[in-house]
Amino acid sequence: MTDAHLHLVVNHFPIIGTIFGFGILLAGIVLKNNTVKNVSYALFIIAAIFAAFSMGTGEGAEEAVEDMPNIGKQIIHEHEEIAEKLALVLYVLGVVSLLGLYTNFKNHTKAKLISYVALVTAAVGVFLAQQVGTTGGEVRHTEIRANATDTINSVTTEEQEED
Repeated sequence: MTDAHLHLVVNHFPIIGTIFGFGILLAGIVLKNNTVKNVSYALFIIAAIFAAFSMGTGEGAEEAVEDMPNIGKQIIHEHEEIAEKLALVLYVLGVVSLLGLYTNFKNHTKAKLISYVALVTAAVGVFLAQQVGTTGGEVRHTEIRANATDTINSVTTEEQEED
C-alpha cells in the first residue's frame, strides 16, 4: 500500500468527523447532555489523530500524482496549504476535547465554557474541512474545478476543429 493509497483511506475522517462532531456537540449543548458532548469530543480526538495520519501520507500522495496530466502543482499546493491549517485547528480541537472530557467527568465548573470553545473551534474546522475536501477533490476530479467549464469548452472546440 502506497502513501497515495493510505492518504485516500485516512483523509476523509478528519473532514467527516469534524462535521459530525460539530452537529453532535451542538445537540449536546442544546440538550445540556454531557454524554452527547462526550461523544463529540471523542469524534474530535479521533479526527485529530486521523489528521496527523493524513498529513503524514500527504507528501507521498503528492509525489505520486504531481507529474500526471491535468494535475497542477498549484492545485496540490493550495490543497496542502489549507490542509495544514485544518490540521492545526484539529490538533487544537483535540486538546480542547480532552479538556472537555476531563471537565465533564470531574463535573468542573469550566465544562460549559470548554464546550463553547470546542464549538467555535469546530466551526472553524468545518469551514476549513469543506475547503480541504474541495481542493483535494480538485486534484483528480477536474470536472469540479472552478475553470472546469472553460476546460470542457476548449476540449469540445478542439474536437470540433479536428472534425
